[in-house]
Amino acid sequence: MATRTFSQEVTGIEELRKVIGKPQPISVKKQISALDRHCFSFIELAPFLLIGTSNADGRCDVSPKGDSPGFVKVLDNQTLVIPERPGNKRGDTLINILENPHVGLLFMIPGIEDTLRVNGRASIVMDEELLDLTAHQGKRPVLTITVQVQEAFLHCAKAFKRSRLWDADAQVPRKSLPSLAEMVHDHSNQEVCSLDELEDYIRQGYETRLY
Repeated sequence: MATRTFSQEVTGIEELRKVIGKPQPISVKKQISALDRHCFSFIELAPFLLIGTSNADGRCDVSPKGDSPGFVKVLDNQTLVIPERPGNKRGDTLINILENPHVGLLFMIPGIEDTLRVNGRASIVMDEELLDLTAHQGKRPVLTITVQVQEAFLHCAKAFKRSRLWDADAQVPRKSLPSLAEMVHDHSNQEVCSLDELEDYIRQGYETRLY
């Protein structure tokens, strides 16, 4: 596939700054190097986060993580623990962490449009006490991701207000898209299994393989 080219691509920081301007002082000063009480409270209420990683070549991935509020544990003001629940076994995030430990986290709370961004260095850890700490419904995760916090800051709600993400009136009916099984079946060229088998596999995953 040929790479599309554009006539007015921005290629330097100085050129970029001429377009977007300089950040307001508060946008820079709000960044902190360790978690504080506000971060603690935010993480305790958050049932969902996105984790961004990249491999040794710089190819990126963003993966969702979700569970009951407070599923991410704060060990101290610079250490977070994220349980790794059963998934599709691709291991994209985990493999990337082994190649490049730098991660970015975005914590989200339903109904609250502000978000918390945390950047740091991640490790894959199987310490028994952490597996016990992050157990849910009597089941421990297979492993944990620990993050040594390097910077954290709260992010304003402009994107959420523009997107109306938490606005019930803006919800899209599920029937607007084919089912997940239908779309994945097409993406896989229908070679792995039948559509009915895939629908059943996904349904069973939701019913029996969440933990």
